[in-house]
Amino acid sequence: MSSNNRDLEPKAVDFETAMRDLEEIVERLEQGDLPLEESLAAFERGVMLTRSCQSALKVAEQKVEILLKKAGEPGVEDFNPDDA
Repeated sequence: MSSNNRDLEPKAVDFETAMRDLEEIVERLEQGDLPLEESLAAFERGVMLTRSCQSALKVAEQKVEILLKKAGEPGVEDFNPDDA
């Protein structure tokens, strides 16, 4: 793959940066003073960042499960706030 093709690909954003950007987008949208075009663009970026965060969390969860299995620990259980 040439460097020109890499320039066309979206730049990967780390989880913390994506969350920070998403929080800023939510703030701007909640203020309600953006023009429609900017609101739609911000919303679209927010959806992309949300998907990126969900994907990063899924990968992290899978890594934790693998590490727990290697350590002989019981598997990860679903969180139930009523049990807490």
